[in-house]
Amino acid sequence: MFNKKLLSIVFITLLGLLLAACGGAQPTAAPAAEEPAATEEAAADAPAAEEAAAESADCAETKTIEFWHIHTQDERKVVLQKSIDAFEADHPCVKINSTILENENFKAKLTTVMQSGEPPDVFSTWGGGVMDEYAKAGLLRDISAEIQKDGFADTFAPGPLAVYGYQGEQYGVANDQGMVGFWYNTDLFDQAGIDAPPTTWAELLEDVQKLKDAGITPIALGEGDKWPGHFWWVYLAIRMGGEEAFNAAASGEGSFADEPFVQAGEKLQELIALDPFPAGYLGLTYNDQARLMGNGEAAMELMGQWAPGVEKDESTSKEGIGDKLGWFPFPMVEGGKGDPADALGGGGGYIVGRDAPDEAIEFLKYLSTKEIQCETTWVLPVVKGTEECITDPLMKIVAENAAKAPYMQLYYDQALPPAVGSVVNDSVQGLFAGTSSPEEVGQAIQESFDLEMGQ
Repeated sequence: MFNKKLLSIVFITLLGLLLAACGGAQPTAAPAAEEPAATEEAAADAPAAEEAAAESADCAETKTIEFWHIHTQDERKVVLQKSIDAFEADHPCVKINSTILENENFKAKLTTVMQSGEPPDVFSTWGGGVMDEYAKAGLLRDISAEIQKDGFADTFAPGPLAVYGYQGEQYGVANDQGMVGFWYNTDLFDQAGIDAPPTTWAELLEDVQKLKDAGITPIALGEGDKWPGHFWWVYLAIRMGGEEAFNAAASGEGSFADEPFVQAGEKLQELIALDPFPAGYLGLTYNDQARLMGNGEAAMELMGQWAPGVEKDESTSKEGIGDKLGWFPFPMVEGGKGDPADALGGGGGYIVGRDAPDEAIEFLKYLSTKEIQCETTWVLPVVKGTEECITDPLMKIVAENAAKAPYMQLYYDQALPPAVGSVVNDSVQGLFAGTSSPEEVGQAIQESFDLEMGQ
């Protein structure tokens, strides 16, 4: 099944090296497994000068590379466009056709094109079971030999690069790394009389009540998109059962209906009973969630390292809450068997579709330069030599916590096969809606897993 322990070790080793190199430096930034802003867009047409260059290059044929990604944040789109412009300038007979999709739209549209057997040439991924299924279906191109040329593979730390390989073949490269934690409004915490972030689950529940008593929405959540809520259940499963519980279930030796997963649902019910979320949260999107945080209308959200950038983009002011933003890790859960330092996280990258031309691999090199990595905000970079690019204090805190995590669990909706990941998100949403019990959540996931694995 999935060798989560190996991926955890290499991921922790990478971040340890990053921090050692940073020393006292203070980071710029980080997402997304990252999870961004709102609607589908298409990149602007190439400037007239580029069209003229293509004509003057005497192209017998102009090749088009279909590039799909989820980076809807304004700053990140600008950085990616720099890579595209540079690539097209050096390859006048190649055109990059960008399709920019919000997270959920991306997943839905990608599922459709994959089922049709026509994958994009280069597209966003989080690795894990979803990528593995595409590889097994023959929908990806093995680029192992190509990325070894000119030492390109050696420009990456080995841990992140390994995430985008499967059974000895390499299908893509990493772009960023990080972990999920709590982003909180220090001003609203002060208003509620909370002196310090919670370190235990009991303290978190107490703080939620304090915030409610102060007339403050405790937690921003856009559960209409489902995946934001799945972070809560997965983190609680990590705290209750640790690495051992997931590995047992994923190997077939255990079950997702086992006690730690049921306990995760029971703990989540304790939080839900306090009514800590904004009105209508079951219909809100992730962008609504980020907007509440960016406008200072909610006290905290559980989200990945990309969150500050999305909060800023979604805020009315386009500035977010500035220096009022803080971060703390998911607290210890009383009675849990998992290590309190274990974390939920992962990173984003790009993989290559089955029918992609050779120029698509060349394009990956433009997306993976030190210059581009260092310009991307709210990202823990994965290319060697980019350690000094981490200058934001909050990102350094995220990096420190990720580096000391004994176990790093990839998001369940990506670690597991696509069909099972969808059931995880659907079932957990049922828990939030009060239509599913903790036992029913675990059983639904296990039934889907058994069906997918042919058991």
